[in-house]
Amino acid sequence: MKKFNFRFTTLLLAAVLPFLSIHSVAQKLVPLPNFQPSWIQEYKPFRIAGNLYYVGSYELGSYLITTPKGHILINTGIPGSDTMIRRHVEELGFKVSDIRILLTNQAHFDHVGGFAAIKKITGARVMIQQMDAPVLADGGNSDFLMGGHGMIFPPVKADRLLHEQDTIRLGDMQVVVLHHPGHTKGASSFLFDVKDEVRTYRILIANIPTLLNDTKFPSMPTYPRVEKDYAYTLAAMKALQFDLWFAAHASQFGLDKKHKPGDGYHPEAFSDRAGYNEAIDNCYQDYLKKLNKKVSTP
Repeated sequence: MKKFNFRFTTLLLAAVLPFLSIHSVAQKLVPLPNFQPSWIQEYKPFRIAGNLYYVGSYELGSYLITTPKGHILINTGIPGSDTMIRRHVEELGFKVSDIRILLTNQAHFDHVGGFAAIKKITGARVMIQQMDAPVLADGGNSDFLMGGHGMIFPPVKADRLLHEQDTIRLGDMQVVVLHHPGHTKGASSFLFDVKDEVRTYRILIANIPTLLNDTKFPSMPTYPRVEKDYAYTLAAMKALQFDLWFAAHASQFGLDKKHKPGDGYHPEAFSDRAGYNEAIDNCYQDYLKKLNKKVSTP
């Protein structure tokens, strides 16, 4: 038996309890299907490029796009993460109350858990791909894999349903929606430009199409076209063009290797086409393994 690490356990509980407290307030929420300490591990917010900022945790990517007309927030972490995000936004010198639009890469609890809280304090418009809107509205209960047990996160009704190639406009920003289904039915990536004093950067905030263990090919009663959606998404994402890329999970684009807390402004650190290609190829290999397993099963 491993030696009990009291100090580590104490620190972990101190970090986790504020996030879990939401369950004691909202007793209708079921326990999270899984939890990783890195999801709520503190990470110093920073300017990525131009008017794009990182305001998430060590592992869960949350992104703030600022404009003179208000701000766009992409992803909010697990329930309770809104507290960390609010603090990060303010540390960067911006007002949380100026957030006008809420977006997400996918309607899983680790990316939309804070939507309800942020919407309540800001009045921001919630926009989500139409196929994920029912999951957001019932707190994850209709999720094709994790649903059926009750609400996992506070439910939120969408103010606008998004579709492939829709454009979200705020101030001088134009964010293009790319529907990349598979991981969830409405999983999406976002393409947009930001400018600094030197140049313009084409930004991709990608929903990397990882395969969950319980996903079944060629179809599932709760997701009949799951295999076809993965095939489409893998091909579509491989063809994308951009300058800098990021993802819903920080480990997917190697945040801790490209930026250390306290580093100066250095957008080029996230210019990594090879890393992106590798991430998509890894997903493709997992897709082939599951596909071959399906074919070889009697």
